[in-house]
Amino acid sequence: MTALSEYARLPVAFSVDRVLDVTARAEGGFVLSARSLEIPYVKDYDALDGEGPSQWTRRFDVSNWTLFTARVAGRRAGGATIAFDTPGLTMLEGRRDLAMLWDVRVSPEARGMGIGTALFERVEAWAKGKGCCLLKVETQNINVRACAFYARHGCELRAVHHGAYPELPDEIQLLWYKDLRIAQ
Repeated sequence: MTALSEYARLPVAFSVDRVLDVTARAEGGFVLSARSLEIPYVKDYDALDGEGPSQWTRRFDVSNWTLFTARVAGRRAGGATIAFDTPGLTMLEGRRDLAMLWDVRVSPEARGMGIGTALFERVEAWAKGKGCCLLKVETQNINVRACAFYARHGCELRAVHHGAYPELPDEIQLLWYKDLRIAQ
């Protein structure tokens, strides 16, 4: 976690040209339907007040967190941060067998090169090594590409929270889980 300032230089911004409408199924689970936006926009969570890697050490005890880096030709091309065993971090549900992919980012010029997959696999291996049986990921319905990525990598959407972000009323929180006990 000592490389947070360098990590923060990787942009997390992405283009939003579609959003996911979420419908609960009567038998359980959710249906996600992509809807195109008339006016696309760029979303940058690091630009929100109090957010971004430079704020994490002020907001959380990151002593049990780990940061992974991906490099291409010696240059930082991506990174992932995993949160684990952090008292007071409600996303971890008070559990020591749950890890959370807190953040993942790949530089725009390196997207589509498999870096996200390599980072996700490294996070999974790290969590398994810590004895975790579940990996949790939070995203929003405006990040259609991330949702497709997590689904492709074996994550299951288990929780949907409308109104989770009072300052972002048009965004819906989506919580994905991956059972690390299942061989892929």
